[in-house]
Amino acid sequence: MKDNEIVDLSNYRLEQAKENLEEAEALFDIKKYKGASNRAYYAIFHAIKSVLALEQIDFKKHSSVIVYFNKEYFAKDIFPRELGKGVNEARLYREKSDYVDFYIVTKEECKNQIETAKKMIEFVQRHIDK
Repeated sequence: MKDNEIVDLSNYRLEQAKENLEEAEALFDIKKYKGASNRAYYAIFHAIKSVLALEQIDFKKHSSVIVYFNKEYFAKDIFPRELGKGVNEARLYREKSDYVDFYIVTKEECKNQIETAKKMIEFVQRHIDK
């Protein structure tokens, strides 16, 4: 892939993350916490994938994306470790919400996921701008 294509892919994924965050906030406002939680997770996920695009690294499984990012970015303090905890929580909430019958995302859990998504997008934007 050419350098400009790599940057375009990274920017596209970050824009996707921002759109997912807007959707999460809109769903949160109308008390649709399950949908808002899902969109907040995907905002985080696409933000992470925008960074990985710059490395030309990709994975088929969501868990592999998160594990790699934990190891290469949070553990090495490229991104704050505290943010990594929020990312891992968001992944767990999304998995429970999607796969566990009768699991209900609380308003507070959803709000925390949206805040994590906002922070993640901010840090990714700064990282990409460097």
